[in-house]
Amino acid sequence: MDTTTTTTWTPPTYDVSKPPALAHTASLSPDDKFPHNFARTVKWCPDGSVALAQCENRSFQYLDLPPELLDLTLSQTTEAPVFTPLKSRTIPQAGPILDFLWYPRATPHDPASFCFVASVRESPVRLLDAHDGRLRASYKIVDHRERQIAPHSLAFNATAQKLYCGFEGAIEVFDLTCPGEGPHVLISHLLESGLISALTFCPSYDPSYSLFAAGSLSPSSRTSSNIALFSEDTGGKPVGWIGDVQASVMQLAFNPMKPHILYGSFRRRDEIYSWDIRGNTMIPVQIFRRNNGSKRLESNQKLRFDIDICGNWMAVGDQNGDISVFDLQSGASEEIPTEDECESEKTPTMKFHAHDDAVGSVAFHPLRSLLLSGSGSRHFSLGEENEDPCERRDISILHDSDSSDEEDSDASGDEGGAEVHVKRRLRRPEPYVLDNSVKLWDFQ
Repeated sequence: MDTTTTTTWTPPTYDVSKPPALAHTASLSPDDKFPHNFARTVKWCPDGSVALAQCENRSFQYLDLPPELLDLTLSQTTEAPVFTPLKSRTIPQAGPILDFLWYPRATPHDPASFCFVASVRESPVRLLDAHDGRLRASYKIVDHRERQIAPHSLAFNATAQKLYCGFEGAIEVFDLTCPGEGPHVLISHLLESGLISALTFCPSYDPSYSLFAAGSLSPSSRTSSNIALFSEDTGGKPVGWIGDVQASVMQLAFNPMKPHILYGSFRRRDEIYSWDIRGNTMIPVQIFRRNNGSKRLESNQKLRFDIDICGNWMAVGDQNGDISVFDLQSGASEEIPTEDECESEKTPTMKFHAHDDAVGSVAFHPLRSLLLSGSGSRHFSLGEENEDPCERRDISILHDSDSSDEEDSDASGDEGGAEVHVKRRLRRPEPYVLDNSVKLWDFQ
């Protein structure tokens, strides 16, 4: 008698009728040299076994997650091997981190695939081993002055064989199996003047959808767009233009289950726009508004959104510490939009307070009904009443002194011999963080 049992995975479902439960709160490793550290971006490994944070202190850190999360994730796979703990929670880098991306097939149970690419300022693109942080390969981008250029956006193609890197006015394409310098792919002159701040590939394997979108940090004008569609077959020649939003592109993403729907967020814009690339791409089909009213965001910080694996829900944070969840299926039409069809605005299906600082990144778990959120932003004190007393000191000097300090002082008055007080800063002001926690939310 055959007693073999098989495990069937079912897509995660999200209960948005009530706020999610806080399942776990993770903290970053302490850094004495950078006490105001916070996570800028958090991303799950593609199999959901570990989560990696890109931190302000120029390091990558693995998050401490509940052991039962890993156990349940592994139980949903067949014959999962024994997981070996990571050697270190922190992977320091030599410079500020601009972007990072997991290898699409990465899993700690396959050492060869367990890796990610990182873009570090003034350095080649690095392929790092996710187990111990060692360098596997590097991919150089060198400009005409022989300077190392670090891309601001990274994307793998559909087959995960090529890496696309966006930087100032161009996209560099690398074959992962051939480290070194890759072919230089120039894009249209309408985007050459701006930094390529966002790249995303269409998730369909259909040859008719072998497309990727690129967005520029330079705001679009009334006569041109800063989002272009490209095909791997045509190289650097755009096959289409998207949107007329006159703002800097922050993030682009296709719907995982509807590869014809593209979403985009912009700097200092509260809205997230969506376009149907089958129809008129200059008119958005839906606009997702986080907050009521027309108040603009006051921060230039990139607030990343994420879409769940089934393409049903989109989550995004704001600078007030709230997370908004939008229903992507409600009001969406499968028909190709007509030329005169107007866009529809959508409000959050659910909104809850998650942190006491800006929510810079959210990430849906690929297998379970979980959402990871990272909080933190740089704040500076305004006015002397909020400053640390040790940052300034009073120095009494004579106005008629022969010292060179007289020229640098901000003393007022013309009478000689008058004693004045000069305030000088002992050290540069450091930013502070209101909330640098990373939280795990359960939607079941």
